[in-house]
Amino acid sequence: MKKIILSLVVVASILTGCKGEKKEKVETKEEVIVEEVADLNNVDVENSVITWKGTKPTGAHNGTIMLKEGTLIVEDGNLTGGEFVVDMSSIKNLDIPQDKEGNAKLVGHLTSADFFDVETYPTSKFVITSVEEKDDNIHVTGNLTIKDVTKSITIPAMLSTEGDATTFKSETFTIDRADFNVKYGSKKFFDNLKDKFIDDLMEISFTVKTK
Repeated sequence: MKKIILSLVVVASILTGCKGEKKEKVETKEEVIVEEVADLNNVDVENSVITWKGTKPTGAHNGTIMLKEGTLIVEDGNLTGGEFVVDMSSIKNLDIPQDKEGNAKLVGHLTSADFFDVETYPTSKFVITSVEEKDDNIHVTGNLTIKDVTKSITIPAMLSTEGDATTFKSETFTIDRADFNVKYGSKKFFDNLKDKFIDDLMEISFTVKTK
C-alpha cells in the first residue's frame, strides 16, 4: 500500500466568523488512549494558521496562533493519524492595531495565568485518534490538551492534495474553554460577574499545509 506521511505543525486560536458561516460546537469527552505518533515535521509552518475568536457582551477579539511541530499521516489519500503541537507563546490579536497599547495588554492577559498560563504550559496538543468520512468531508476525533486537561473532541474538516502539497482544513467549530480550566470571566466558575463575563465558547478554525 502506497503510504504518504505528512508532518503537521499546529498554529493555535479563534477564527473570525464570517456571516452565515456554519459553526459547529464540538463535544468534549474523556481522552482516548492511543499509541504515540512519530514526529516527522514536514509541515509548512509559515503557510499554516490557526485562527481564534472570543466574545463578551461588549464585543469580541480575534487573532491567530502558530503551530510548533507535528505529524499528519495519510495512506492512499485517506487521513489515518497525526499529532500536532501548538506554540501558545505565538498568540496574536488582529482586531486592535499592533502599535496600540491595548494590543499588547490583551495578548499579555491571554498568555498570563488568568487564561492560558503560557509560562507554565507553553504548548497545547491535538492527537488524532480516529477519522470518519461523513457528508463528503471527514470528522476527525482526537485528544485536545490545553493547560493540564486533555479531552476528546471531534472536528469537521476536509483533506485535499494538489501536486506534492496536502491541505488539512477545518470548518469553524467551537470549544468550551471552561472544560480546560480557563476560568477568567467564566460564569461556570464565578456567579457575581453580571455583564462582565466572557463567553466560554471560543470559535476556532485552522488551515494546515504540508511542504
